[in-house]
Amino acid sequence: MKNKPLTSALLAATFALVAVPAFADVPPPRDVPFNGTIKINVDATDIAHRVFRVHETIPAQPGPLTLLYPQWIPGHHSPTGPIDKFAGLVVKANGKVLPWVRDPLNVYAFHVDVPQGATEVEASFQFLSPQDRSQGRIVMTPEMLNLQWDAMSLYPAGYNTDRIMSQATATYPDGWKAATALEVASTDGNTVTYKPIDYTNLVDSPVFAGKYFKRVDLDPGAKVPVFMNLVADDPKYLEIKPEQLKPHRELIQQMYKLYGAHHYDHYDFLVSLTEKMSGIGLEHHRSSEDGLPADYFTEWDKNVYARDLFSHEYNHSWDGKYRRGADLTTPNYNVPMSDTLLWVYEGQTQFWGNVIAARAGLWNKDETLDMFALVAATYDKGRPGLASWRNVQDTTNDPTIAQRSPLPYRNYQSSEDYYSAGAMIWLDVDGKLRELTRGKKKIDDFARAFFGMNNGDWSVNTYTFEDVVKTLNDIAPFDWSSYLRKRLDDHGPLIGGIASHGWKLVYTDKPSKAVKAMESRRHAADLTYSLGLSIGKDGGIGDVLWDSPAFKAGLAPAMTIVAVNGKEYSADAVKDAVTAAAKNKSQPVELLVKNFDEYKTVRIDYHDGLKYPHLVRDNSKPDTLSDLIKPL
Repeated sequence: MKNKPLTSALLAATFALVAVPAFADVPPPRDVPFNGTIKINVDATDIAHRVFRVHETIPAQPGPLTLLYPQWIPGHHSPTGPIDKFAGLVVKANGKVLPWVRDPLNVYAFHVDVPQGATEVEASFQFLSPQDRSQGRIVMTPEMLNLQWDAMSLYPAGYNTDRIMSQATATYPDGWKAATALEVASTDGNTVTYKPIDYTNLVDSPVFAGKYFKRVDLDPGAKVPVFMNLVADDPKYLEIKPEQLKPHRELIQQMYKLYGAHHYDHYDFLVSLTEKMSGIGLEHHRSSEDGLPADYFTEWDKNVYARDLFSHEYNHSWDGKYRRGADLTTPNYNVPMSDTLLWVYEGQTQFWGNVIAARAGLWNKDETLDMFALVAATYDKGRPGLASWRNVQDTTNDPTIAQRSPLPYRNYQSSEDYYSAGAMIWLDVDGKLRELTRGKKKIDDFARAFFGMNNGDWSVNTYTFEDVVKTLNDIAPFDWSSYLRKRLDDHGPLIGGIASHGWKLVYTDKPSKAVKAMESRRHAADLTYSLGLSIGKDGGIGDVLWDSPAFKAGLAPAMTIVAVNGKEYSADAVKDAVTAAAKNKSQPVELLVKNFDEYKTVRIDYHDGLKYPHLVRDNSKPDTLSDLIKPL
């Protein structure tokens, strides 16, 4: 018998019986001041269990109250608020426990009724941080922690978050030191109370705290200080040589020369040097969270290609935090964001992250060219998905679609390509500006005009696609709208900026230093542009390039290579096999692979040898790429 649909009356009666409020009961944010200051107290001392214990006091009036747990997290560009780690909620008023109901259509919203005579509610809960990386980012270890206020607080619905005043207090393990963009109001033992600030800027001011701590001045004598605050697994990792400190200090000066203005009253790099706490790269207006390998300084050369993390996240203070896409700028953390302009927010920041790394000396010229070659190859041959079914604009939806979860075929799905594809688009824009003005204008002029105004202002200055186009037109009149839309909406290679800057992308059988360094760091073999796959530690296959020789032979991610041409697998063995097949056209590359509990032999009919990307000069054109990356 067919089930009969529920009538509206029956539905209403059913919801009434269980006393479940409707989604519409969540008050929308209003641009009016919240009456009072929410006080947030976090006990971060339970490092054994990795539990943060939170107690909040929230001014309230008698009647319905909805408390929100932040869902749409800035910098994530997605609904990734860790509600699954939220537990133990108890709400009280006048000493009595109040019943609460989670909204069934909005699990980040909690409804309570405030009794007569009450002027505030108290909310207590725990944030159960991950015990294992499979559960999410490790944010607490025996040596350090990362406290993010959006994960540690509820806030009242019905208000823009910048109209809600808040004051935070945190208790850290004995002897630990903490760093944050927040200003300290008072300290009592290992408890720190921070000065009141609006809730938006509280969330934008996370904390790194640790047992082993060091603070370094990156702009000595400046009126507007910039500090690097380091926490480490062991004191030995905090040692910094003068020649290592120099490019990090030069980073600040190069950014000032580029933009001609800054958008903070002080700035703090929050840096973890660790193999225990999970990595991170997350931007904020007056700080950044920068997770690096423990040996970042002690194994300086091995970590060369991690150094642009600083230039990338720092650049976001201008691009992403101060100037922000209008559709990314929401009144609170539970209104959905739209990510259509991430090719500016992240794409141009990725571009400047690479360029400023070179200008500051974090990379030398050869290292910079190697990195440009790797990115160019990706958008020449390494993204078949962008050549067929997706475009760069559509990848701006990926923070919501994939939320950085592992993907079966990254190259074909083309997730989050607005970063590096965006960087290639902006390199192309620089070449076009130079062409239109015969070298008189370049992308530096756009950067200063678009991001470099209102020195010292750290509010939010929104923009639209039309604003980007107008600024480019002010610098060099042209049909910039069509120019950008073609690169964002069409399919095909995105390497025009390489050619316009006087260089060519070529492939040889010799890996660059960048490829060697990355293979060594990851214990991997990168055969993307030959066989069409990358191989991780112990023969585990990572990504397989769609329709590549490896793909057509039947290889897939998550298989494991056990043997190569009858011999035990090693990275050198598979590379030797590719070289041998290039010399003997009748000899395939033969791999014994394990797939679940089955073993099979796969023969790849490929004879074109090893291929690695490099940039070489095109002497028929001026070398403007070298001009782009030279210090200002």
